[in-house]
Amino acid sequence: MPSRLQIDYASITDNEVTCQVEFSAEVDGDEHEFAVRYNVLKELSGDEPENDALELFERFSDEIIDVCAEALARRPGATVVVVDEHDLE
Repeated sequence: MPSRLQIDYASITDNEVTCQVEFSAEVDGDEHEFAVRYNVLKELSGDEPENDALELFERFSDEIIDVCAEALARRPGATVVVVDEHDLE
């Protein structure tokens, strides 16, 4: 597994159109783009992310970092690593 992700918190955006939280992160000195689907936030929190997706993202950031690192390891060549509920398993 890659080293721990370092999220660029200034890059975090809530894309309500595509129902995902998008951000950049550094892993082993390389910058990667990530998108965490709302269904991941729902699975982690038990609540539908309606107007609080960024709050849920922040609350569960430790778990999200781990899931994103694992998803990046499985899809190292992806332009944007999209994380959905299947990555939680």
